[in-house]
Amino acid sequence: MSPTPPVDLAHHAVDDEEVDPLLIGRRIRQLRTERGMTLEDLATAVDRVPSQLSMIENGRREAKLSLLRAIARALGSGLEALWESEPLDERATLEIGLERAMRGQTFQALGIAPFRIGKTVPTDALKAMLALQSEIDRLRDERAATPEEARRANVALRRLMRTQNNYFPDLEQHARDLLARVDHPGGPLTQRTASDIAAHLGFSLHYVPDLPQTTRSVADLKNGRLYLSRTLTAKGDPRTAVLQALSSRVLGHVEPSSYAEFLRQRVETNYLTGALLIPEEHAVAALQEAKSRRAISIEDLRDAYSVSYETAAHRFCNLATRHLDIPVHFLKVHESGTITKSYENDDVNFPTDRLGSSEGQLCCRRWTSRVVFDVPDKFNPYYQYTDTGNGTYWCTARVEASSEGAHSVSVGVRFDDTKWFIGRDTANRGVSKHSVEVCCRRAPAELEGAWRDNAWPGVRTPRTLLATLPTGSFPGVDTTDVYEFLEAHAPS
Repeated sequence: MSPTPPVDLAHHAVDDEEVDPLLIGRRIRQLRTERGMTLEDLATAVDRVPSQLSMIENGRREAKLSLLRAIARALGSGLEALWESEPLDERATLEIGLERAMRGQTFQALGIAPFRIGKTVPTDALKAMLALQSEIDRLRDERAATPEEARRANVALRRLMRTQNNYFPDLEQHARDLLARVDHPGGPLTQRTASDIAAHLGFSLHYVPDLPQTTRSVADLKNGRLYLSRTLTAKGDPRTAVLQALSSRVLGHVEPSSYAEFLRQRVETNYLTGALLIPEEHAVAALQEAKSRRAISIEDLRDAYSVSYETAAHRFCNLATRHLDIPVHFLKVHESGTITKSYENDDVNFPTDRLGSSEGQLCCRRWTSRVVFDVPDKFNPYYQYTDTGNGTYWCTARVEASSEGAHSVSVGVRFDDTKWFIGRDTANRGVSKHSVEVCCRRAPAELEGAWRDNAWPGVRTPRTLLATLPTGSFPGVDTTDVYEFLEAHAPS
């Protein structure tokens, strides 16, 4: 039997990914300790200073092959003992794990500078630090949701909304209690009442020109100050921004630990804001009276409470099934044709991906939400009946401008429930077989035949297509900007 050839460490260092100066250093330390040698003893044996060997043992310096051979001889072992020896003891394994963690992104992101792991550091402390680092990594991975994970969370939330007919009694009760505390008489909520709610919750309002770009508001919980953009007083609805900012405090939200929790908190915040702007008791009475006259109108709800059409549409969907016994659907569609929000409990078939999410899908070109963009009359609401593979639906829709382009907002019902609405006499009709046929998902055969081989579009690729969603407890928010802003504006 031929002798075992010597281990070529230089070859392994190039070809084997397991070569790690930190691992070799800990093996040297373990062998030295087992033989009862001090660092000074080993340094003398190999004619080096102790500090140099200390750096090798700590993995901070990579030793040359000649020095490793000398160390192995001094320890009375072969070179292979430094390379393929038995597993390290528990302490050495923990130290290596913590050393690697300190060089990783988690410690750097937390601003924790690497430190020396001395003999006096308890083994239990090493275990605790590694456990904390592992949990932080898990949370970072959970929060860095991929678009697929975000869609799954959104689908789960939409299913919950459908189960409850988009009506949440606890949130309605929160709104009633809060309005009672500020002696709101009912009806539309004034801007002064919104300020009274802020004061009741211990906040003063401050409109500033330098609100961090990634935020809509910033609450200083320590000093009871709520900062909003000064542009709100010139455009938009100041009440909505104030109430959305305060709703999280009313609901006792804590820092979200996942994208699903963040999404749920956002839905709850928007729901409570709508319930404050359009109080349930007052609005339900008005809607029931309108139903008795067969004259329900989203526009009338919007005008009665001085809110946006989208807010009125959302609020109608909260109350319609619970109080009017009318199943409904809601769509918000970008001018590009992409669905950005959806809800239904009337069995309408929206286009969905394999996860069941309609957000991000293209809305059928023949559906009311797309047709309304081409209607020249932007003053009056647009109504349309649409025959689908799942029955006939009637929708009312409007186009609203936003910072991200124009969006259509539409509310619809089954054909049998159209009798309760203004606009039921419209002559506008469409046919959408999107849910059961190719419909508009492919170009007409004549056009495709003429242009398929002669067209090459330059795609405007969404910037998030290959990226994960923004990370952090509050996705996309630059916390440094927020903290610097609060520091600059905090009362002296």
